[in-house]
Amino acid sequence: MKTRKSKIKRGFFFYLKQTVLGIFDAGMILAGVLVVVATLFYLDTPAIGDLSKRQIAQTSVIYDRTGEHILYELFGEENREILSHNEIPDIVRIATIAAEDDAFYSHIGIDLKSILRAAKVNAESDSIEQGASTITQQLARSIFLNNKKTLERKIKEMILAMKIERKYSKDEILDMYLNEVPYGSNAYGIAMAAQTFFGKQANELSMDEAALLAALPKATTHYSPHGKNKKELEIRRKKIIRRIGELKLVKNEEIQKALAWDTLGKIIPLKRKINAPHFVFYVLDKLKKNYSRDFLEKSGWKILTSLDWEMQKEAEKIVRDGVAADEKRYRATNGSLVAINPKTGEILAMVGSRNYFDSAIDGQVNVTLQLRQPGSAFKPIVYARAMEEGYQPETMLYDEQTNFGPDGSGRNYTPQNYDGKFHGAVSVRQALAMSLNIPAVKTLRYAGIDDVLELARRMGITTLTDRKNYGLSLALGGGAINLLEGTSAFSVFANDGIRNDPVSIIKISNASGKVGYEFSSNGKKVIDPQIARKINSILSDNKARTPIFGPNNMLHIDGVNVAAKTGTNQDYRDGWTIGYTPNLAAGVWIGNNDNSSMAYGADGSYVAAPIWHSFMVKFLGRFSNDKFAEYDKKDLPKKLVFGEPQKREMTKDKTKKNKKSKK
Repeated sequence: MKTRKSKIKRGFFFYLKQTVLGIFDAGMILAGVLVVVATLFYLDTPAIGDLSKRQIAQTSVIYDRTGEHILYELFGEENREILSHNEIPDIVRIATIAAEDDAFYSHIGIDLKSILRAAKVNAESDSIEQGASTITQQLARSIFLNNKKTLERKIKEMILAMKIERKYSKDEILDMYLNEVPYGSNAYGIAMAAQTFFGKQANELSMDEAALLAALPKATTHYSPHGKNKKELEIRRKKIIRRIGELKLVKNEEIQKALAWDTLGKIIPLKRKINAPHFVFYVLDKLKKNYSRDFLEKSGWKILTSLDWEMQKEAEKIVRDGVAADEKRYRATNGSLVAINPKTGEILAMVGSRNYFDSAIDGQVNVTLQLRQPGSAFKPIVYARAMEEGYQPETMLYDEQTNFGPDGSGRNYTPQNYDGKFHGAVSVRQALAMSLNIPAVKTLRYAGIDDVLELARRMGITTLTDRKNYGLSLALGGGAINLLEGTSAFSVFANDGIRNDPVSIIKISNASGKVGYEFSSNGKKVIDPQIARKINSILSDNKARTPIFGPNNMLHIDGVNVAAKTGTNQDYRDGWTIGYTPNLAAGVWIGNNDNSSMAYGADGSYVAAPIWHSFMVKFLGRFSNDKFAEYDKKDLPKKLVFGEPQKREMTKDKTKKNKKSKK
């Protein structure tokens, strides 16, 4: 009996031993399998490398010339600005840890307690409801993985998190997270989140604001401050603040103050801001000639433009007010203005319409770049070409009724003067200053249409390309140009014959501050300085223009040496004024975008000149009151040019040239 009990006892222990050994073997096999699987997953995850040097999409920003005023932000899906450690406030770190991972500073990249808790919830729901992702895991997911809720992704996420923890400090990981994480509404990183939702810099955030932002990454769409779940967002915000208090990271009195705030009431409207829109899109067109839109949206460039912020804002107001007055008196619905530094070509202000956002007037069209007929504003270029062939301001022309023969339509071309009178013998100075039409057409015939077009090209006007479209009416603005190029051409006179191409970008630096481009002036002499000085002398001679314009006209500014010319095309479709000093050139256009006529009498001197005058008076005080250099006067062997101008009675050299050109 005793032997039988002993056998039974030995059998029991034998089977127990075998069971335990079997379980142990199975555990070892399972462990081996897990090790193999873990090894395979480990090998399948990328090397961490230097995350600080990885390419991360950052928003490019277009600024004014000082870099203090943002004109436009260029971004695609990810609107982001990278902040350094010292630029991220502690309250943002505290709120983020309380919201996402309060064991952040104690775990190794994964939090086993959270994993077990999430596993229990997921097992009960038979689906993946909780992820238990630490901040480090979220960072790993954002950089290397996707958001699919799969076991494979979760394992890789954990492995990558531990890799990151081995390579970087906790502070470095948290900084990367706060620069990487999406907050919704295209805002990536805490810098853009602060700007997008509160209109402030990250270092200006209060505790209640930081808590609201910390609430968003968990579900950016669901918790969006602009969405329908604001109550849930507010509950989550307060929960985060209370958790900050439970962790004793902030004093209780500050916790209570943060809880009391109506933080949602601080949220600013969701909009994409743009200042100086016509100028911004002009700059973008320049950039896109060398860079793709996608590259610009991700490069994190800081683009300094030539724009003078104060000048631009005041120009917008002056144009808006001026067009409002012109609309009442002359049925003009739109206007534009451009200002240039003649010494460098830098565009200081560009107003493409009275209101970019007014579709009724096609406000998005940048009229400074549109082809419009300049009227008499083209005459200085005609006279400048004649001066290259010997004309002087003292040269005498005869202003009388003249039939210039058939024009393109077959009718005789017999232009009239603005005042309907003929003035007899007048000097070039008087003819240009008073804007007499008949002497201007005679001068064009003398100078030659082809030669005048060639000078216009030298001075930067690129639109007069189809020679067959231009006859003698070119002298009166019969060829369409744009305001920017017209103002730039007048800048050649202001700059003593030196041309500078219009410049809109003065400096580009990358996200780390390295300068990739910086503008330097590189002017080119296109006309003789003496000719520029002669034109300047005439256009600044208020006494010479007085018989037509009166002594107190809008082209005259007391105490300032300023040159200017107006222009009006047929049927009052376009009114122009372009004027300058040695330091500032400005052009103004007034009219209607649909090319309909303004009211009778809507001359450039009435519709455009007052706007130009207001702008120049406002800003000329910024610059030194430099005088135009005087030209060298010459004794002329013959002062009067009678009869038909094609007789070419100016010089023997000119006569020889004409004979040669006739062959």
